[in-house]
Amino acid sequence: MIFSGLSEKLQETFDKLKKKGKLTEKDVNAALREVRMALLEADVNYKVVKNFTSSLTERAVGAEGLKSLTPGQQVIKIVHEELVKLMGESQSKLAHPDNPPQAVMLVGLQGSGKTTTAAKLAWHLKRKAHRPLLVAADIYRPAAVDQLHVLGKDIEVPVFSKGKEAPRAIVAEAFRQARSGGHDYLIIDTAGRLHINEELMRELEELKQDFNPLEILLVVDAMTGQDAVNVARSFHEQLGLTGVILTKLDGDTRGGAALSVRAVADCPIKFAGMGEKLDAFEPFYPDRMASRILGMGDMLTLIEKAQGVMDEEKSRELEKKMRRQSLTFEDFLDQLQQVKQMGPLENLVEMIPGLNKASKGLGNLSLDEKQLARVEAIIKSMTREERQRPDILNSSRRQRIARGSGTSVQDVNRIIKQFDQMKKLMKQVGSLEKGKGKKKKGLFPF
Repeated sequence: MIFSGLSEKLQETFDKLKKKGKLTEKDVNAALREVRMALLEADVNYKVVKNFTSSLTERAVGAEGLKSLTPGQQVIKIVHEELVKLMGESQSKLAHPDNPPQAVMLVGLQGSGKTTTAAKLAWHLKRKAHRPLLVAADIYRPAAVDQLHVLGKDIEVPVFSKGKEAPRAIVAEAFRQARSGGHDYLIIDTAGRLHINEELMRELEELKQDFNPLEILLVVDAMTGQDAVNVARSFHEQLGLTGVILTKLDGDTRGGAALSVRAVADCPIKFAGMGEKLDAFEPFYPDRMASRILGMGDMLTLIEKAQGVMDEEKSRELEKKMRRQSLTFEDFLDQLQQVKQMGPLENLVEMIPGLNKASKGLGNLSLDEKQLARVEAIIKSMTREERQRPDILNSSRRQRIARGSGTSVQDVNRIIKQFDQMKKLMKQVGSLEKGKGKKKKGLFPF
């Protein structure tokens, strides 16, 4: 999960504070020492940590922190606000092309994920009703042009390429095609190198000088920690970056790059790559990210993801069925497939306040992607009639389903039992909503 190491340590520290009634200066200083160590272990730049904890100490041990009616909660609020400030305070949006077509130039080292990110950005813009054109200007990396064409075809966005011609000539011709084709954004996939050198920078500087890009976005691998920050600083000094896109943020358990790049490189994070799929790409919101780090969830992003994949008509029909207690395995399978489109389950869980922590303490709450795959295989092995009428699932049918899904009869029995329990729960909740029933033992075990 994102920043899991840092998040767990910070949450442990603040749990201790919340258990105390009145805090002393000693209590707060001890907690801030733990915060400092957690940030350093997360590979956050040491100067950033020093400035961050200095500001925290000033606010937390002063009247704002210790004299609050709920000092533990107040300290957490202060930490949240300082984290937001550290990462940029507000979302840094992509500039709008007032005089289209205008270029967005993606730069970075080889292996940072520029080509895939170019396609992700194009898909993001297309969903916002823009008409992007992808430009294959990386003529040095083998198969880079072919890769961009394949990705462009997947998202139905045109790709302009011109063999091994000089990048300046390719981009110039791409502009002419963009004007005639009515495109507003040119997303230029530039060449990278294994390390920063004069040749790379000279080529990028020439493209900047010739085409005056609307945005120059650096693509960096978040999992490289301090290296990502150093790369950002070097590129910004030589090119004047307008923003950073962090790739592989979903695999970054530490958080050093995201928490350092704004302060060290003086460059906002505009987007984050959250997985391998082309739609696993989202705008970077400092306030939402700070909430996720502190275990407060991120319901706004979750809602946006749901709105992007959920069918409103189907959702309304599902709600009616739930109220009538007529839910079928077919409905369940449909919802499961829609949830899968929203991204990795563990990333969704951490967006729901308290659920990630609760899941660790509940042995019967499985958040395993493999388990979901087994559930899907079992339901798909049922006939249409069996999905709609689970009551006909006798022993022989269950054995056939187990064989067809590559699971055991015990697995099939468990899924059917859990489904029955869910329907009973909905029935009990429905009774309570109507005021016809009393709270039943076992309905709310907590």
